[in-house]
Amino acid sequence: MSTFAHQALIRDINTSLKPFRSSQSEAMKGFAQLAQASMAEGAISAKHKELIALAIGVTQKCSGCIGFHVKALLKLGTTRQELDEMLAIAVYMGGGPALMYAAEAVHAWEEMSAAAAPTAV
Repeated sequence: MSTFAHQALIRDINTSLKPFRSSQSEAMKGFAQLAQASMAEGAISAKHKELIALAIGVTQKCSGCIGFHVKALLKLGTTRQELDEMLAIAVYMGGGPALMYAAEAVHAWEEMSAAAAPTAV
């Protein structure tokens, strides 16, 4: 399992991509438009689209994808039960390697949900 701090990983990816976004601005605009159009509410909800994207990230072994899509799922109000059920499907389809990245997704969920939780005073 990864020991990534996923919030830091997301920040590092965004920082590392900044020069690329500048040098390849048209390509990156196209990618952003594709992402926005693909993830928009439609016959499939934005939440379900993010669950699908995370499942693909898990089965494709993409730590950055896990971080970005867990963050989006938390913003969309996804429950831990929804996450766990989707991860079970990803493991079913991706086998043992997907199980290792499912553990990473759970770690990212716990890290980011704890960071987003209000602190008691």
